[in-house]
Amino acid sequence: MTDTLIDAEVFAELQETTGEEFAAELLTTFLDEAPRMIAELKTAADQQDQDGIRRAAHSLKSNANVFGATALAQIAKDIELNGLAPGPLTENAVLEAFDVEFARTSSALEALLDG
Repeated sequence: MTDTLIDAEVFAELQETTGEEFAAELLTTFLDEAPRMIAELKTAADQQDQDGIRRAAHSLKSNANVFGATALAQIAKDIELNGLAPGPLTENAVLEAFDVEFARTSSALEALLDG
């Protein structure tokens, strides 16, 4: 599963650059903090705060790229560049896709910690 969700070369480079233990700490921190960043994104979307949407999406994109989570990073980049359409969050297909991809990606990242 991680092969399709995580770019193994990017993750291996992170481990080589920072050391495996520190890379694991970074990953754990991201997994702990990402739900807060996603909540910020949704709050900004609910308030139609385009600057807040861009900031939250940028943070999520940058973090995802660090670990090689390219599909998640791409959705965040799309949100960062294009914003979100106004309307109920429950009907926002982009946020729904992001939530699904985050769930899949976080499972794959957790598997890296266990592996």
